[in-house]
This record gives sequence, C-alpha cells and structure tokens, in this order.
Amino acid sequence: MEIETFPNPNPQRDYFIQHIAEEFTSVCPKTGHPDFATIVLTYVAGETCVELKAYKMYLQAFRNEGIFYEAVTNKICEDMVALLAPRFLRIEARFTGRGGIRSNITAEHTAEGYKGAIPSPFGT
Repeated sequence: MEIETFPNPNPQRDYFIQHIAEEFTSVCPKTGHPDFATIVLTYVAGETCVELKAYKMYLQAFRNEGIFYEAVTNKICEDMVALLAPRFLRIEARFTGRGGIRSNITAEHTAEGYKGAIPSPFGT
C-alpha cells in the first residue's frame, strides 16, 4: 500500500507532530480475538509529513491481520521511518485490557545526528 506524504512546510525547524488514532484494531494470532488500541504517532519531520487519510487507511489495513502487539508496533515504526525519514519518531500502541492486563508498547527511531528534544512517552 502506498502512503501519501506532503512536503514539510517548515523543514528548517524541529517541531513535534502527533497523530492519535483511537480506533486501531488487529487480531490476536493465537486466539483470533480482536485487539483494540490507540496508536500515537509522534515525530519530528524531515522533508515530508504523512497525509492523514492515507495514514488512517494504512492503519485500517491491520484490521483482520493476526499479529502480536510487539510486532505490529515495530512494523508501524519501521514503515513510518522508511516512508518519512524523520529526525525522530515514536509509535506508542496502547492496547485495551483483556483478561485484566493492558499493554503499552513503544518503538522509537532517532536519526543519526538529531540533537533536538524528545518528548516523554505516554503523554497526549
């Protein structure tokens, strides 16, 4: 799937972009039960930014995919890094509880030479 981007309107400045997708779903590969999460994408753009409708469609492609929390979080991180070449990027996957356990998975990328601020995780 091709994900649309657009030029960063202020590439000379480090600034945080945060997109919060509250309706992420995938499927547990062991049980086949649905998994629900809020996916928080936080990044400092390089030359490009992700277009939101395209990003939403990308996330929706996981709806019927059997994939563990850790794998999907890292897959989203890798795909966004490959697409955007950001200075900094973090994916936080906040999965809803099942069986009395909630899971938060975080994957990060920092470009070589990036010395800017990095926000604390699990903040909105």
